[in-house]
This record gives sequence, C-alpha cells and structure tokens, in this order.
Amino acid sequence: MDDRIPAASRTKAERRLRNMTWIPGGTSIMGSNDHYPEEAPAHRIKVDGFWIDTTPVTNGQFKRFVKATGHVTIAERKPDPSLYPDARPEMLFAGSLVFAPRPDITDLRDWSQWWHFTQGADWRHPYGKGSNIHGLDDHPVVHVAYADALAFARWTGKDLPSEAEWEFAARGGLDHAEFAWGDELTPAGQQMANIWQGNFPTHNLALDGYERTSPVTAFPANGYGLHDMIGNCWEWTQDWFSAQHQPDAAKSCCIPSNPRGPAIEASYDPLMPTVRVPRRVIKGGSHLCAPNYCRRYRPAARHAEAVDTSTSHLSFRCVVRMKTD
Repeated sequence: MDDRIPAASRTKAERRLRNMTWIPGGTSIMGSNDHYPEEAPAHRIKVDGFWIDTTPVTNGQFKRFVKATGHVTIAERKPDPSLYPDARPEMLFAGSLVFAPRPDITDLRDWSQWWHFTQGADWRHPYGKGSNIHGLDDHPVVHVAYADALAFARWTGKDLPSEAEWEFAARGGLDHAEFAWGDELTPAGQQMANIWQGNFPTHNLALDGYERTSPVTAFPANGYGLHDMIGNCWEWTQDWFSAQHQPDAAKSCCIPSNPRGPAIEASYDPLMPTVRVPRRVIKGGSHLCAPNYCRRYRPAARHAEAVDTSTSHLSFRCVVRMKTD
C-alpha cells in the first residue's frame, strides 16, 4: 500500500481487500466451442488486473450485512402482483426456488419436477420453513437475487464481476484447460469441486462428501488461489445474458479489452415473450451439476438467470477494480 496515502485511508482500503486475491490480468480465451451453444464461439479477451473475493460470500458475511443495514432480500418480500399479471394469486407469496426432486422422475426436460417455489425459503431458511443455517456460517449464502448481491457489494465498497473477469479468474492461469484445475474431472480420483456424482436428479452418490452446499474452502483452490469458482453454487455476474458470444477478433490488435455483455434487450427470454424480466449471466455451476445432465462445472460454462430469481444453489462473490504500482 502506498505510504503517501493517509493511514486512515490505508486502513479502510486494507479492510476492503481483506480475504480478496489479486488477479494480474492479461489475455485469455473466453468461451468454448466444445459444449453448449451459448458458450460459443471461443474468443480472445483482455482484462485489467482486479481484486476478487477468495471465496463466495458466506452466510456469516451476509448475516453481518443484514444486521448492519436491515436489508430484506427479494425472497423475503411478497411479490408485487402488477409485475406478474399472469401469476395465480395463490402463488404470490414470499419464497424462493428449492431443489426438492420427486422420486419418480423420468423426463429430464421438465425441471419443475425438481425445482419448487417454496414459501418461506430464503437465505436464513434455505429449504423453507423449519430449516436454518445453524452451523453453516462458512457455507455460501443462497437465495440471493441479483439486487441482493449488488446491495451487499455496494455496502462493502465493492462491485460484482463482469462475466469476462469472472471467467478469467476461474481459469486460474490455465488458458486452454477444460476445468479450473486441468483437463481431468477427477485427477487421480480426487474430487476437485462440489458437484453431483450419480444419476441426476434422484441419486446423488455424494462421493465428494456433500449432498448440498459445502464450506467455501472445502475443495482445492485454483491456480490463483481462489476457492469454489467451480461447483458448490452458481455465482452472479454483472453482464446481461446473450445467446452466444461475439466472434473472435480478426487481428491481435483488436482483441476486446474488459469486454461487457450485450444491451438489456438481448437478455429477455425468447421462449417467454410476455415476461419482461431481464436475465444476467451466472457462472461456475453448482452442487447440482452432473455429467448426465448439466456439464457446466467449467470456467467457460454460462447460464441465464432472471434478475428477480433466487434459488438454493445460487450465490455470488465481489470484485474491486484498482491498479497497483
């Protein structure tokens, strides 16, 4: 820290950067041509150096934020009927999406067989009324919508990462590797992330030791020293979702620097034209990603999430954009 900066300012800056890791920036590959269509085309990007939380935001950290600010998450608020004109009145209650699969699932195209909008589900009650987070202070906070994540970030003097920043950090310096740790999912049989082992969504073998969320440092860090960039919980980014990436720059002089996503209009779901809720990019996969269903436990993987939605497998981490001498 620069000695010319007043001691009080240095202390504040040091406190903000506590439990964060410096990512040096540079040029990297973003996206993939080998998996889901929304990941393509793979293309080169440049990002400036930035600080990023070493782990996802935990229940313990979010608890301190709520105590200090009185923040009420979207999952704890009854929806405004005017925003959901097609919704049945009996469904307009405070709650969130909880993973609770039926035992007789045969059609993996129907996600409503395992996702249920559950009354009383929120960050304090991850599986609905009667559940709690006692003993889970070191697990990632869940049931946070985009606005909740952004409110926390601003309270700490931070921001949410762009998709490019998030993916650059997740790769850990392994530019062309399939996973954040290399090209093998379980090198030498070691479980490297909290994902689903077994036949999703009814049989979780829990070979990694966890059926649900896990402590944020339970699995090895990537090459930058970051934990849980893959698996455990999906994470919000700032960028609006688009159906695919922009093509690669024709010349090295034209590689986009600190790229951002498309305009908000591109993010609306074309399959639901009457629903005008924009969608942001989420990254990293979760403990529910399985080889037989969702191979999104990779840095290049991405998914769309409506900004008003929270779930039992979605969290976030923060960034600070600043230069170092």
